[in-house]
Amino acid sequence: MSLGAGLVRTTCSTGGAPGPGAGAGQPSEGLLDPVYPRTQGALLKVAQMVILLIAFICVQNASWTDYSAYTYFEVVTMCDLIMILIFYLIHLFRFYRVLTCISWPLSVFGFIATFLCLASVWLSYKISCVTQSTDAAI
Repeated sequence: MSLGAGLVRTTCSTGGAPGPGAGAGQPSEGLLDPVYPRTQGALLKVAQMVILLIAFICVQNASWTDYSAYTYFEVVTMCDLIMILIFYLIHLFRFYRVLTCISWPLSVFGFIATFLCLASVWLSYKISCVTQSTDAAI
């Protein structure tokens, strides 16, 4: 008994039969996807971009942020904002159908790695603050 190669059909293929949901009120043609801006993923991306922009503006306009650590924070917030904007535009203009060289499910690991890096920075900051406050008490 051998397992032969199977056919895998995805919803984002450009040819063949339309995927599930193609006739359920979602237009299949056109440059913009009119349904995407109202999805949870799109609203989450917009909320992330707004929060990052607010964080950047707060640090940029504060008078006590002349240190290089705050410059690093500004660079990271702007890079994240641009990255999220690019992903938003890729989904809005349906470029993910054309960009078949990118494994979209695999790109999630980049976001998980970013989250883990942020958790590492948070734990390092938390530990250093605790260490500094106990050293000052001695």
